[in-house]
Amino acid sequence: MVARSERVINYVVLVVMAVVVLFPIGSFVLAALSPDRSGRPVGLSQLQWGNFATAWRDADFSRAMTVSLVIAVCVVVGQVLLALLGGFAFGVLGVAGERVLFPVVLLGMMVSTEAIIVPLYYQFRILGLTNTLPGIVLINLGMGVPFGIFWMRAAFRALPPSTFESAELDGASPLQMLRFLATPMVRPAIHTLVLLSFMWTWNDYFLSLVFLHGENQTATVALGVFQGKYVTQINLMAAGGLVVAAPVLLLYVVFQRKFISGMLAGAIKE
Repeated sequence: MVARSERVINYVVLVVMAVVVLFPIGSFVLAALSPDRSGRPVGLSQLQWGNFATAWRDADFSRAMTVSLVIAVCVVVGQVLLALLGGFAFGVLGVAGERVLFPVVLLGMMVSTEAIIVPLYYQFRILGLTNTLPGIVLINLGMGVPFGIFWMRAAFRALPPSTFESAELDGASPLQMLRFLATPMVRPAIHTLVLLSFMWTWNDYFLSLVFLHGENQTATVALGVFQGKYVTQINLMAAGGLVVAAPVLLLYVVFQRKFISGMLAGAIKE
């Protein structure tokens, strides 16, 4: 009887929390589909799906989202590769001077973007990397790799050391151990890192606003410009926001289970 009461209470709490979370999302979607400029909810028969087409055309999202996709894919690939190499070195192989080097890596997670944005901009301008995709990719890698190394190090340290000791006795090189042994065992953590890296890069606004302009404008910056033009048309602003958020939402829905399993696997052991 007590167990049933606890189960009912748990379900009630979960339902209430789900309503609290989903109500603003539902209101936002209805505002995006409203024919009224103020985003006032209307009947299901009056939904204006053309708001998405208008937002897509007027904000030139096709170009901006292509730019964002190129940047995000390059950053994700680079961050995952560097995180695998760095995490395996710190977590399994043991790096000379690790007690000094690893805190230096962690320091990269603590540096605020706002604190370094001005000197970074002038350095990149001298190097000719402002308003270029390689430049913004390099910056995002510098900001994201420290977390990636920290995340993958924790995942590798959760693996049994005897596995790598046996492989080393069999003559496997460090790269072979990483490729054929360690990487398949930490796939949930890799999937989580991919999703986090893509989400952070796609949602970046500040760096893209400072370093990119014109044809290299990203989706988030294009959304900001679009909202500035249609500040009184709530329905079009909401439609544009959903268009920009759609790739991240779809990616999370598709890989939701892998994301959760990766988060749990990364929390087992530091």
